[in-house]
Amino acid sequence: MAKINVKETEITIFKKEEEDYISLTDIAKTRDKENPSQIISLWLRTYNTIEFIGLWEMLNNPDFKPHIYEGFKNESAKPHF
Repeated sequence: MAKINVKETEITIFKKEEEDYISLTDIAKTRDKENPSQIISLWLRTYNTIEFIGLWEMLNNPDFKPHIYEGFKNESAKPHF
């Protein structure tokens, strides 16, 4: 497990099966050290993030159900989402 320093916050880098992964929680701490989960929650609700996750699922998940995803994507464009 490696670490880098960004904006005076330590970011953890995990390695699994030759792939590197960074900690979203650590990155969110650069915005809100006390409540990084709120930053991640807000990010997960954005339309662009929903589109990215949908594309990733289409490419990597053989059990992906596009008709269910379309409902989430459409809802994420609404202000109350």
